[in-house]
Amino acid sequence: MPGDADPRDAVVALIVAYAERLDAGDLDGAAELFEHGTFRSARGGEPLVGRNAVRRQYEPVLLYEGGTPRTKHVLGNVEVTVDARAGTASSHCTFTVLQQAPTQQLQAVLAGRYHDRFEQGADGWRFVERVVHPDLLGDLSRHMGSRQVGSREPVSREAGSREPGRR
Repeated sequence: MPGDADPRDAVVALIVAYAERLDAGDLDGAAELFEHGTFRSARGGEPLVGRNAVRRQYEPVLLYEGGTPRTKHVLGNVEVTVDARAGTASSHCTFTVLQQAPTQQLQAVLAGRYHDRFEQGADGWRFVERVVHPDLLGDLSRHMGSRQVGSREPVSREAGSREPGRR
């Protein structure tokens, strides 16, 4: 049963699932994790509430041959605090996104921290909120495409890429 699993393990599994789904190009699956949650940047902007809003943020993601963004999310310093009585948990971790786009060297394109809150629902643990703290920004042009300031739409795509955020 979902409630029988170790809460800390269940929370860590959600943190890892998000990274793995993005790296696999499963943008729908990554957004699904926020069916009952919000996602926002510590740099501001409106919180994205629910799966559909979170999914829209991935539209500019460039997917290459094989249907992936050719990224690897590396997670570290994962700290989880569980209040089993309340059925809630929180976590903090660091992340680095590595990317090797076609014809490019492997490089870090983003590094920062995730601050998350979780709750135990009828089907197990789930995200309540993710706050992304993007501390270090690299060249994201082959990951998110080039965008005009304030626009969610890509201006151009790298040769060899597929449609941004295909569904």
